[in-house]
Amino acid sequence: MGSLTANDLTLGFGDNIIIDDINLVVPEGKITVLIGANGCGKSTILRSLARLLKPKNGNVVLNGEDIAKMKTKEIAKNLAILPQSPITPEGLTVNELVKQGRHPYRGFTKKWSKEDDEAVYKALEVTNLLPLKDRLVDSLSGGQRQRTWIALTLAQQTDLLLLDEPTTYLDLTHQIDVLDLLFDLNEKDGRTIVMVLHDLNLASRYAHHIIAVKDRKIHAHGKPEDIITSDLVHEVFQMKCSVACDPLFGTPMCIPFGKGRCVLNSLS
Repeated sequence: MGSLTANDLTLGFGDNIIIDDINLVVPEGKITVLIGANGCGKSTILRSLARLLKPKNGNVVLNGEDIAKMKTKEIAKNLAILPQSPITPEGLTVNELVKQGRHPYRGFTKKWSKEDDEAVYKALEVTNLLPLKDRLVDSLSGGQRQRTWIALTLAQQTDLLLLDEPTTYLDLTHQIDVLDLLFDLNEKDGRTIVMVLHDLNLASRYAHHIIAVKDRKIHAHGKPEDIITSDLVHEVFQMKCSVACDPLFGTPMCIPFGKGRCVLNSLS
């Protein structure tokens, strides 16, 4: 399993500070979900953890080594990131795109190997994409396309997976498909997964650990059942709600206040 921590991390663009002096420990072998209002810095944190954004201060430590001092290919052998809404090159099949995940193991003289074939096959198999491997990625549905990108990250064979809003633009069925896939990867392979999600109820259902971001800081962190309360939701999202127990999973379930039809009064 891979370890990932951030120490005294300050992030921003120019003079604009997005995240100010935070410390963060990603639990190994668990699913961690970042939550917070739009623009609070969740994606900024994720990008920094993958060394896609240079900190203004502090550092990120991957498997005991400062990530800023590591070679890019070495990082890619330990950590894979799926950015928000990745753009697929035109004309690539599913198989061809997933094979890109083997790039960290390739050199100028290294030929495609049996190990590469096995890694790609397994990635396609666990994402249920083998029947679609010769299809153009552009021809796939949103859920299938997202699974293809996840397969690419799996072909890297890393212990750490970072995903920025992996359920964006997907209908509810495909959201559950993607999250179930990630859950199985964690349960069966012990993958450490960090992702950004907007749906609090799905975040609470799938996460072992939640990090709530507000005002450039980590506002709260811990197990969903310990930190997801109506007070926290109001503080982080400025939204009034009731938090109940999910009748299927026993995890926190956020019921937002607001306008809508009320059938209860009509039944009395």
